[in-house]
Amino acid sequence: MSADHKAALAQGREEGRIVRRYLQALESTRPKRGRKRTADSIKKRLDTIDVKLPDADPLARLHLYEEKQRLEDELSRVGSTVNIAPLQKEFVKVARSYGDRKGISYPAWRAVGVSAPVLQQAKIPRTRS
Repeated sequence: MSADHKAALAQGREEGRIVRRYLQALESTRPKRGRKRTADSIKKRLDTIDVKLPDADPLARLHLYEEKQRLEDELSRVGSTVNIAPLQKEFVKVARSYGDRKGISYPAWRAVGVSAPVLQQAKIPRTRS
């Protein structure tokens, strides 16, 4: 493998990482449907689960432990925010070359949540020529 080929592979991997991180950040900051849960409401439900656990039958106990695990994970994420600005800046630099190389169209970027202004900054055209 030539040095140019190795460099191209490394560039492709790095661009892929940048695009993936940005899309994951977009997804994690996207508003969820339904009523917003607060840390207090999660703690309240966890307390309810702790009360129900000792008297629950084995199958119900299984479901309660699973719900408890999910709620504890959610509680650890409540209040944490993702600073999307630096990820967006990196994304804008590589999105066009990544999209051109992978054949990703403007509508596909939009479908996964990338805003039109960000695509415009990345110089991704609405149509392919």
